[in-house]
Amino acid sequence: MAMAKVFFSDLKTGRCSSVVEARLLRFWEARNVKRGGELMWMDLLMVDVNSTVMQVTISAGRLPQFREILRAGTMFSVSGFDVSRCAQNFRLTDSSLMIRFNESTSFQELTEPDSPLPDEAFRFRNHSELIGLANTNTQLPDIIGEILSVRSTICDPPEEKNRVMVTLKLDSDETVTLSFFDAQAVAFHKQLETMRVDPKVMVITSINPKIVGGRLFLNATSGTHVYFDKKTRAGDALFYKLVARDTGLPSAAPLLRSYAKVETMTIADLSSFIVSAESQEIDFLCTGKVVRVDMEKGWCYVACSKCSKKLQRTESAFTCGVCNNPHAVGALRYRVEMAIADDTAEGTFVWFDGVLTKLHSIRASEAAQMLAEDGVNPEDTRLPPFIADMEGRTYTFQVRVTAFNFTEHHKTFTITRIAEDHGRLTEDGVGSDGDGDDDDDNPNIKTPPAADDQGGTSKARKKTDAETSNVVKKARAG
Repeated sequence: MAMAKVFFSDLKTGRCSSVVEARLLRFWEARNVKRGGELMWMDLLMVDVNSTVMQVTISAGRLPQFREILRAGTMFSVSGFDVSRCAQNFRLTDSSLMIRFNESTSFQELTEPDSPLPDEAFRFRNHSELIGLANTNTQLPDIIGEILSVRSTICDPPEEKNRVMVTLKLDSDETVTLSFFDAQAVAFHKQLETMRVDPKVMVITSINPKIVGGRLFLNATSGTHVYFDKKTRAGDALFYKLVARDTGLPSAAPLLRSYAKVETMTIADLSSFIVSAESQEIDFLCTGKVVRVDMEKGWCYVACSKCSKKLQRTESAFTCGVCNNPHAVGALRYRVEMAIADDTAEGTFVWFDGVLTKLHSIRASEAAQMLAEDGVNPEDTRLPPFIADMEGRTYTFQVRVTAFNFTEHHKTFTITRIAEDHGRLTEDGVGSDGDGDDDDDNPNIKTPPAADDQGGTSKARKKTDAETSNVVKKARAG
């Protein structure tokens, strides 16, 4: 007896013996980063004749049975599977259900389905819808847009921690920044480098929208796939629309190549670069020893929780001039200036909140609690001992040079990432330190997506009161 054929919309939770005909749109591995990248399962997205998209999961144990036949675009008949409810977070489809392969699942390639199957399906969201989804972690939507610029920070040879940022213009003429990390960043970078023509359009799937500092940012996920120009019907339509418009905008590939690699530079060469080179935005790697910590501007500031700008303290509240809010909510953030020298020269470098928090695993608010004094504002307290301990230590760090550095008002360089042993850069992306947007010397530093604050402990927490006192006296004397 032939099994009944159904649609995805007919499915209910439980075991299903019916047959569904569907096309495999895309698939990817789900790995556990906390266990060394251990494979957990394979996620698939499939679409049926009614254009209903369903998430399908194959466990790692059953994957060898099906892996060889998995090809995007192929049509399959599926039967003998379990239907369960999707998790509430990071939803890949509009359906509340998903399919799980079991020991009885049949997954057979089709050459002639009963009815024609769609060859693509996306869940495009506009700018306002993305803002509504931001920071909720409920949906991973798709977007389509025009490529305006590409920033790539890829080490040579590629290391584990890399980042690519793409600025896209959506249909509403709003712009968003899309970030790729680690292996995805390297793969995206290499793909652009090898393209014979400059891409104009990107279709990007399963992105996670975030709002940081009042701005919308999009992060790639393990399920993110990228389709350039005419690889999809949706992209094809936008591509020819842009060609007809003939924008004259700079293409993405030349922009990518202009800052494809982060070069190593001495402090003397860095100072010469901003005098002799044309104004631009670029990153360099420097290595130097902290010779002193400058306390003239303190070690922290109270930032607006919305825009990250420095708040003005009044008698009873904080005021944000940027947000025009006389009762702004403040958050304590690091800002420390240090004189750093190598064998060639000495320069003044600024460390902001994200970099110092990652380096010491102590947030500025936690450091202020350790040093709290009655009647003293946190930004007026003594230097935290773990920051004073940085004096005399050598670091390899990434420096962001912006247009402001090429002006006569230039005084400092901004450190955006710190390297671990052997010069490997940490997970923070370029500018992950945008929390320090109050920098009086550099008003052009912008606020990109930042990693979540991370608590924790460090060696600095374990110092005795006597040790802390000695370190503080040393810093004051310097």
